[in-house]
Amino acid sequence: MSPVLKSVQTTLAEGVIELGVGHPTLDLLPLDFMREAAAHRFAQGDPSFLQYGAEWGDGALRTELAAFLTGQYAFPVDPQELFISGGVSQALDLICAMFTQPGDTIIVEDPTYFLALDIFRGHRLKIVSVPVDAHGLDVDTLAALVQQHRPRLVYIIPTHQNPTGATLTAERREALVRLAQEHDFLVVADEVYHLLTYGDPPPPSLAAHVGTGQVLSLGSFSKILAPGTRLGWISARADRLETLARNGMVASGGGFSPLGSAVIRSMLELGLLARYVQGLRDTFRERAAALTDALRSLPVTFQVPQGGYFVWVTLPDGLDSAALLERAVREGVRYQPGNRFSPDHTQGDRARLCFAYYAEAELRDGAARLGRAIEASRPGSHADT
Repeated sequence: MSPVLKSVQTTLAEGVIELGVGHPTLDLLPLDFMREAAAHRFAQGDPSFLQYGAEWGDGALRTELAAFLTGQYAFPVDPQELFISGGVSQALDLICAMFTQPGDTIIVEDPTYFLALDIFRGHRLKIVSVPVDAHGLDVDTLAALVQQHRPRLVYIIPTHQNPTGATLTAERREALVRLAQEHDFLVVADEVYHLLTYGDPPPPSLAAHVGTGQVLSLGSFSKILAPGTRLGWISARADRLETLARNGMVASGGGFSPLGSAVIRSMLELGLLARYVQGLRDTFRERAAALTDALRSLPVTFQVPQGGYFVWVTLPDGLDSAALLERAVREGVRYQPGNRFSPDHTQGDRARLCFAYYAEAELRDGAARLGRAIEASRPGSHADT
């Protein structure tokens, strides 16, 4: 018998609540909306989306996306300052390819999105970290690091940060942009969770500052629509986007996924994306509340998320999240250990929990399983190990 080949990236272990998974479950994905959008697009009788696409991405999608973002961000977004990317991961790779050289320095948050670190290492960049607190990136510390290391890029997740959930304050955003202008580095703002706010509203997207030429704001349909779209956008000044369009891969293949872009265009034209995003906010609000309510009975501390997917917990003194994981899996729950998010391995007592994948009852059960693992592993515990 031939082996069954995988169709999706994530493989879940039977009997384990996988709070380490960083994406929504299949039944939350918009199959009916996408079917309606695809039917609408194909019914127009225009086959141009089956051709190689313009380097900056489908112009009609960029126009519709600009209108959508203008409404969501509450400030004007110019379609001529939008570039359609193959998701944020591809956007980061493209930005590194076109704006850095091996040996250049990139400053990242500690903690940060761990898979982005592999992209930066692949471009042989020197990674320097700056701490994050409850109000986001520490801009005062960043200022000193900029003087010392002269970075080409500063990569941040300013809103509902992955993994901490922290949101950069308006004052720190302004200071960050001023610092970038003064020292001529690019701020690469990974803003994939900005539109998934269901609590206190964040400050305006850093896309409001693209006119300075120092900011590239990244968004993703993977988070607000479906991961399988593999499409996102870069918001930046036109000359910055023109540099990206000169990349050899882009010049050879044209814009990313004209077919997928055409379907998303119809999602926007029909008003389906706005409806779906609001539904996601409602769902994640309920799931975040379920998980955080359950965590309150555990000996952990955390910041209540106001958006995004994650809760970042601090374990009791003496516990390391990587060492605890084996016991947690035996109890039937898995998470992402904290040091995975730290280029300097400073987050050993932290763990990232995701509430996007499971419904409320399973999230409460997962928290209870984690609690049993913690109690069994605390110094002085008499639990059977």
